[in-house]
Amino acid sequence: MPNLQHGHNPDVLSCLANLSSDEVFTPPEVANAMLDMLPESIWSDPKVTFLDPACKSGVFLREIAKRLIKGLEKEFPDLQVRLNHIFHKQLFGIALTALTALLSRRSLYCSKEANGDYTISRFENTDGNIRFGRVKHCWKNEKCEYCGASQAEYDRGVDLESHAYEFIHIQNPEKIFDMKFDVIIGNPPYQLNVGVEKENYAIPIYQKFVSCAKKLNPRFLIMIIPARWYAGGRGLDDFRKSMLNDNRIQILHDYPNATDCFPGVQIKAGVCYFLWNYHYHGDCEITTHINNKNIGPAKRPLLENGNSTFIRYNQSITILHKIYKKGTKYFNEFVSPQTPFGLVTSYKGTPQKTHPDDIKMYISGNNKKFKGGTSFTPIKSILKGHKMIAWHKVYIPEAGSGSDVFPHTILGRPFYGEPNTVCNQSYLVIGPFENKIVCQNVISYISTKFFRFLVLQKKNAQHAMRGVYEFVPLQDFSKPWTDAELYAKYGLTEEEISFIESMIKPMDVDK
Repeated sequence: MPNLQHGHNPDVLSCLANLSSDEVFTPPEVANAMLDMLPESIWSDPKVTFLDPACKSGVFLREIAKRLIKGLEKEFPDLQVRLNHIFHKQLFGIALTALTALLSRRSLYCSKEANGDYTISRFENTDGNIRFGRVKHCWKNEKCEYCGASQAEYDRGVDLESHAYEFIHIQNPEKIFDMKFDVIIGNPPYQLNVGVEKENYAIPIYQKFVSCAKKLNPRFLIMIIPARWYAGGRGLDDFRKSMLNDNRIQILHDYPNATDCFPGVQIKAGVCYFLWNYHYHGDCEITTHINNKNIGPAKRPLLENGNSTFIRYNQSITILHKIYKKGTKYFNEFVSPQTPFGLVTSYKGTPQKTHPDDIKMYISGNNKKFKGGTSFTPIKSILKGHKMIAWHKVYIPEAGSGSDVFPHTILGRPFYGEPNTVCNQSYLVIGPFENKIVCQNVISYISTKFFRFLVLQKKNAQHAMRGVYEFVPLQDFSKPWTDAELYAKYGLTEEEISFIESMIKPMDVDK
């Protein structure tokens, strides 16, 4: 017979958690890890109220109920009286869809109908305290004022889900239940496909749930969300600023690889969950989870030394401090903006010269028509960056490594860019430099684990624009560089070196 002690988990909510990356369900073990951040005294307090504003499977409310059933045993010795109090007075939810409302009621009340024959605590209505209200988007200039959804995409009939989530489509969310909540906890939807600006274009939506929850002024707010907000962008800049400057975030658990938290689910840049404590003001207790190992907790400010960047990895702090002390200039000064010559990625030029003045252009892709990743473009097609054409330079892919599994290379392979060449948007330009030898020395520096580790501190998405190089110190490029030389120059300890080596793969570059 098979050994079921460790390999079998009969919890259907664990199975649901592995179904899809579109609607990410929370595994029960993750829900409990999030609940563990709350004070233990909460579970024996009959007056504490809980709200999940984004019910999917009902796992949070179910796990809360388990704890309250045990914690309130002395307060309500009779089990049915205890259940009635907990389900009627303490637990509340807002479902995302009609289907998740049924699923959540089934998880919490053991019946999809709160007034049905099989419910463990009978209500007078079908919904109980888990409601689903079909609300409408508020269209203005063909977009929803609340969530940014496209009217062309989501102005639907009643037979289709509108994805107008009730919690974030109301001016005053406190009026939904007309009561005060002590704890708000959930796993909100992560993004909304607007499908207008370009195919499959999605905008983040999770930040709106966090912001609306804060409006309710709970004692505690716990949510699990994508970690892309660390870097901002795509409507996240204001949210990022408010979060990083909020010293009420008491605990943060960070998963750079989302599969360490949600098995089988890929979410670029990972996920995190946090405890926001209304009455707390201070540094944040940060734990990083990498390859199923916990690093930390380390208590530190979310913004280190007034820097505008959140330093994701606890072990990076001492390394960065050692670099700051040198007081040097930084590598980003030599990196071009996006689309350095005004040539977009889709522009490939021609395989052969069509005019004597055509310029060699570096492009990406595996199109057999363009051998070696090069083509030619007329000089008149170059819209900007004309002074860079004559440079000895280094080209580096604009998109870095897409992997979240460590160790990985972080950046694409750089290569020498000879004078009288350009590139399309697939690459950035690094330069200018005196000659090819200096460029090769720069490439040797980029290939070091030290260099790419420092890029990782700013790179929280696949793309590697000029800003990700802000922590990389400039070097003397009259010579090539090795990791051993750089580790010695900045006085890194064996522990710091070991961490860098564990995070970054070797990079093979053209000599």
